[in-house]
Amino acid sequence: MKKIRNHIVSLIITKTNDMDMTNLTFKLPSLDLLRDYVKSYAPSKEDTNDIQNKIQGIFESFGLAVEKGDVSVGSNVTQYEYVPSKGTKLSKIRGLEGDLALHLGVLGVRIIAPVVGKGVVAVEVPNSESNIVGLKTVLKADYLKCAKMELPISLGETATGTPFTFDLAKAPHVLIGGATGQGKSVGINVMLTSLLFNTSPQLLKFVLVDVKKVELDIYNKIGDQYKTDFNDSLVYTETTDIVKNLNLVVDEMDMRYDMLKIASCRNIKQYNEKYNNGELSFNDGHQFLPYIVVVIDEFADLIMTVGKDIEFPITRLAQLSRAVGIHLIVATQRPTTTVITGSIKANFPTRIAFRVASNIDSRTILDSGGAESLMGKGDLLYSSGMDLHRIQSAFIDIDEIENLMDYIKNQ
Repeated sequence: MKKIRNHIVSLIITKTNDMDMTNLTFKLPSLDLLRDYVKSYAPSKEDTNDIQNKIQGIFESFGLAVEKGDVSVGSNVTQYEYVPSKGTKLSKIRGLEGDLALHLGVLGVRIIAPVVGKGVVAVEVPNSESNIVGLKTVLKADYLKCAKMELPISLGETATGTPFTFDLAKAPHVLIGGATGQGKSVGINVMLTSLLFNTSPQLLKFVLVDVKKVELDIYNKIGDQYKTDFNDSLVYTETTDIVKNLNLVVDEMDMRYDMLKIASCRNIKQYNEKYNNGELSFNDGHQFLPYIVVVIDEFADLIMTVGKDIEFPITRLAQLSRAVGIHLIVATQRPTTTVITGSIKANFPTRIAFRVASNIDSRTILDSGGAESLMGKGDLLYSSGMDLHRIQSAFIDIDEIENLMDYIKNQ
């Protein structure tokens, strides 16, 4: 598995005049650096049948006739499908989330009406005991899918128990919201480490903004490998440095567009292919362009302290940077309209919502409700276009991150 992954990287990378030869021997980290988490609980067939019958009885007590369908057991949530009778209004079914939670005695019942591609509605009910979804499990299961993506992020498992991976290069930017202590910081670590396990320093660089100063500090260990050429550090914590270096990223974006224009290319992938094939010369000012991922943890604090100075570069990057391989991951624990403005939301088609305090906060992030009914502890909703998925975020401990940082640093 490891040999195949390194072979895929070697097919993409070619020598550039400004690239250190030692970097050409970089080996992607082994999944053995991660811990195995055993799923210790799964509801029995009798338990799921009992809950399925209870839900059907609750529907019928409100005058809604439904037939039982499939049952899909996930790590922390079980999904029960029902076929509504003709003439049943979906609005009546959607309005029963609170009643189902009350009668079942659980927290976080969510109704999907209808399930996309099926003539059914689904009820997601939390399991009586929860499991940890290890990042190693998800990366192993989605390995082949990751190999076909430019910037694969293995986020976790869906409510039906299947691994979920998306390509950040196609996202192209991610907006994350969630209340304090609901798994947002672990989710960001999962995204970063997922990229590190699948992408070498020749293909990827980071600019990390950590206002809280302690969340992303551990990634400074790999600054030599993964920081950009135009930034002097990998992680920034002071507001003056943050504004300055984000504007440098905007300058890099403008320069890359000039290079693409000269090379008659529409995007970074086409440009790098031309460069690798020898159609573009280093002596003419061309070079291999790595992807750049900008991560901002706690955007609300930046808006409070520097306001428009930070909103301007973020908005410009969100509007234009996709074609030149610059992608944003922006997180906030205060998803209000004063923080997540319309101009920002319009350019972040991919949204992730951890549990929030109210339906209003959920709609601010996702443009739909549901995030207020999540269980917490990494339970999230992922929205991309019209698709909405409930996912249990993968988990990675600080010890596992340190092992990964040491492995990369020592190369």
